[in-house]
Amino acid sequence: MRAVTELIASFGVAGRPLREAVARLTEAECSLADLVRHTTLPRRTVEDLLHACAADLHRDGDRQRIVADRVDDYRAAIDYRGLLASTPADPLAVAVAEHAELLDRISDDIAAAPRGRAALDHVSATAETVLRRALWLDSTFELAGARILFVGDHDLTSLALHRLRPQLDLAVVDIDDRLLEFLDGRGVPGWFSDLRCDLAEPLRGSADLVLTDPPYTPQGVQLVLGRGLQGLRDRANGRLVMAYGFSGRQPALGVRVQRAAQDLDLAFEAVLPGFNRYHGAQAVGSASDLYVCRPTARSWQVLDRTLRSAAANLYTHGAQSVEADAGLDGATATAVLDRLGEPRATLVGDGWAAVDRPATGLAAVLAGPAGRLGPTAVNLLGDPGPLLVRVLLAVNAPAVAVLLDNRHPDIADERAQRALIDLLAGKYALRLLRSTPGPRQAVVLATAVEPTLRGRLLSRAHGKVANAWREALTGTGLTRNEARERIAVSDVDARWLDGRLIDLPRHALRAVLAGVTDTLTV
Repeated sequence: MRAVTELIASFGVAGRPLREAVARLTEAECSLADLVRHTTLPRRTVEDLLHACAADLHRDGDRQRIVADRVDDYRAAIDYRGLLASTPADPLAVAVAEHAELLDRISDDIAAAPRGRAALDHVSATAETVLRRALWLDSTFELAGARILFVGDHDLTSLALHRLRPQLDLAVVDIDDRLLEFLDGRGVPGWFSDLRCDLAEPLRGSADLVLTDPPYTPQGVQLVLGRGLQGLRDRANGRLVMAYGFSGRQPALGVRVQRAAQDLDLAFEAVLPGFNRYHGAQAVGSASDLYVCRPTARSWQVLDRTLRSAAANLYTHGAQSVEADAGLDGATATAVLDRLGEPRATLVGDGWAAVDRPATGLAAVLAGPAGRLGPTAVNLLGDPGPLLVRVLLAVNAPAVAVLLDNRHPDIADERAQRALIDLLAGKYALRLLRSTPGPRQAVVLATAVEPTLRGRLLSRAHGKVANAWREALTGTGLTRNEARERIAVSDVDARWLDGRLIDLPRHALRAVLAGVTDTLTV
């Protein structure tokens, strides 16, 4: 036990969470994950504590507790009674208890939702955390008549708030089409955006309150908060609420992230420590704090410059992590251009240094219309899934070669391949070359076809859907008024008509294209 008391003492005024961990071990069997989440201590610190008291632990699989005849000694060593007496009451405990049924529904929603993607830094918050966020938002802000924007919402906080207050005006922006379809099917509308490139046009200047749980890197936090600012319409009273946590072993990382946020001249009005708990993220104690950020006048002055200089790599894992290198070797780059048959093709994306020619940034191509290009080669090796379709929407060229990971979800099996081919039909004919030019790579060759009605719409990805659809119909010989009438009687949800095609979630894109086809038979 001496090793335990010495370890606690070595943490000085920060030693209380270790006392709480010991208290927990005297009360019940705990897994390491339980202890990390309960105390918000980093995994390595909890492992050090378990090692220090190993001789007095009873183990059952991955769970352990202090043996019965040593419980009193350990409780005396940590002043167990004083610990309990000095623990403050949870201000949300009563509200959480009153919403037990809603907590069950949130648990069911989380179980039914699409699985998270490590490449997008998805780590699921606990159902209780999601409920607590919804209750806290409802009790802290005047939400009636307000628009709440969720910049990324893998945790389903928007759905919890919708279930708590169905009348609220909510919107989600996310890069994960699967999540957007899931939320839309449950009453929470959403739009697609790769935030490195843009914020979906219908969401700009639309919100009074923004909530986000961004990638925990300086680049990720700054970009996501910047897009959140872009989404605010109330510059005087609007707030950004952010979940962010760092390991107690790495306070310097916390400083870098906080500095990145303050470079946007945001005031931290409040920081609620340990508010959020997660299944995973044990390096940061399976927890994060909740920041309430208020913009200042200077926030708007520096916003555009900050967004223009945003990093391409934001995440802590995968091909888009801050440490990842998108560079192509000369042989790979040449092989892609050979497949295209155009050694002087337009280059898009990072990683083309071996070709020794300038390349157009992916963000520039996705953010706005680039006009008609010549044959184009695109490096999308870092794409976690949704960008292939958007690139083929954004680029209007006689031929496009897109380099992908061989495991890309749009080409992973025959069903996915057929869905991709059908989606782009009328604009491009696709050839899917797996294990090309290397065993872990693939190339999608897109060749322009004589445009159909669908194709004319697909070639106007940055125009408003209603306008692009009308123009496509007039190309079939209809007058503008006739085209408007056919669009008006279609089954397409009206909210999609005011958005840009490139901002639509994939399920909405499919619905619009089905409606376009139907207008020919009206």
